[in-house]
Amino acid sequence: MKLFLLTLTVLLLLSQLTPGGTQRCWNLYGKCRHRCSKKERVYVYCLNNKMCCVKPKYQPKEKWWPF
Repeated sequence: MKLFLLTLTVLLLLSQLTPGGTQRCWNLYGKCRHRCSKKERVYVYCLNNKMCCVKPKYQPKEKWWPF
């Protein structure tokens, strides 16, 4: 029983330490974080002042205007 409670406590603590939390952004393609991973870029900011980290393939492409 003690081992079960110890395991449950460790899993609960680890679930609180996961980066990004559960808040999603940018049409559910991004995650609100303080720091983006290497494969993600910042496109917008979340309402909680964190960065919305989105993979480049989900970001809109920039259109170049002809002059």
